[in-house]
Amino acid sequence: MRTLMQIAEDARRSKYAVAKLGTNDKNRGILAIADTLMAHADEIIAANRIDIENGRAAGLNDGLIDRLMLDEKRIAGIAEGCRQVAALPDPVGEVLWMHKRPNGLNIGQKRVPMGVIGIIYEARPNVTVDAAVLCFKAGSACILRGGKEAFQSSMCLTKLMREALAAEGLPENAINLVEDTSRDTATQMMKLNGYLDVLIPRGGAGLIRSVVMNATVPVIETGTGNCHVYVDAAADLEMAKNILVNAKCQRPSVCNAAESLLVHKDVAEKFLPMAAEGLAPDHVAIHGCPRTMDILGDSIAPATDEDYGREYLGYEISCKVVDSLDEAIDHINRFNTGHSECIVTRDYDASQRFLEEVDAAAVYVNASTRFTDGFEFGFGAEIGISTQKLHARGPMGLTALTTTKYIIYGNGQVR
Repeated sequence: MRTLMQIAEDARRSKYAVAKLGTNDKNRGILAIADTLMAHADEIIAANRIDIENGRAAGLNDGLIDRLMLDEKRIAGIAEGCRQVAALPDPVGEVLWMHKRPNGLNIGQKRVPMGVIGIIYEARPNVTVDAAVLCFKAGSACILRGGKEAFQSSMCLTKLMREALAAEGLPENAINLVEDTSRDTATQMMKLNGYLDVLIPRGGAGLIRSVVMNATVPVIETGTGNCHVYVDAAADLEMAKNILVNAKCQRPSVCNAAESLLVHKDVAEKFLPMAAEGLAPDHVAIHGCPRTMDILGDSIAPATDEDYGREYLGYEISCKVVDSLDEAIDHINRFNTGHSECIVTRDYDASQRFLEEVDAAAVYVNASTRFTDGFEFGFGAEIGISTQKLHARGPMGLTALTTTKYIIYGNGQVR
């Protein structure tokens, strides 16, 4: 077993070799990974079976067990995801702009690899492959630290990916897995200054908070999602109902699901019963303001500020009746997590104000927040959804895993 520092040294040495690879070489490595995973599906499933058994013994709920589980269909899906990444345009080397200064210098900006990217994530073995191939395509080495629940699966997947790269004559140390799943090792990884160029946490609020609070290396904060649907006075109410039900119920455990409903007072009497009817088949519990409770009755639990700021990740939602668009925007900017926000309206001016004034990575007019996703945005894949404002914001595809450098051409200029 390599220690964390050995892994860090290997990754740092490897990053220069990975950065020099051309697009064809990177794609060749990724396609080899896809083929290798498919050829060794039985081996992966056997390793995954150990994780499933350990998870059940540890009392993991059915939802977490389902996230952990790999079968032939899911492995085929992971392999297909690799092939999709190989098919994506390579962002490395793109010259964003170039202009000539009065002194004759030609100055431009070019996309280049990050170097070494660290990913800390929880019990999803598919992330091991997704993160590795995205970093590789972006020209960087990676250090992966997955949750202990998926350890055997991640070990097997990493071994196969490294073997696939080595068989193609490509640097296997481009992909590295931390084999010690202790909390101490995770904390040490957060402080690998001089080795990690950036660290990305992918998981629940507790993991993200821990990384942000403890890391001394640069961090891209991927987000929890307290996402809102605001139904404006000028909304198409049937459309609003469909958007709300999709945003809340289609997959409530993800960060782009709606957690709060705001309704303009002029349509509250009509829309709130429609909303309750739409949410009823999934038994969504509503935490409402006094006006919501007056309209919907005693079945509504009273909402507190804690409810308005909460990411439920389940079949619950907070609800508030607001007097104006101004109040809706103020409420969202107070309680949101900077993820995804939606207005439903036929009023163009209201939609534009919402787009301009709501502070979030993704702001929607008349569409579900569930679309905040790298694949849905046409990026092919994502490493996570950034809720911060530095470097990357929103779904992070290949481009977000690169940085830039200035390139300057001269002919003897001195200052």
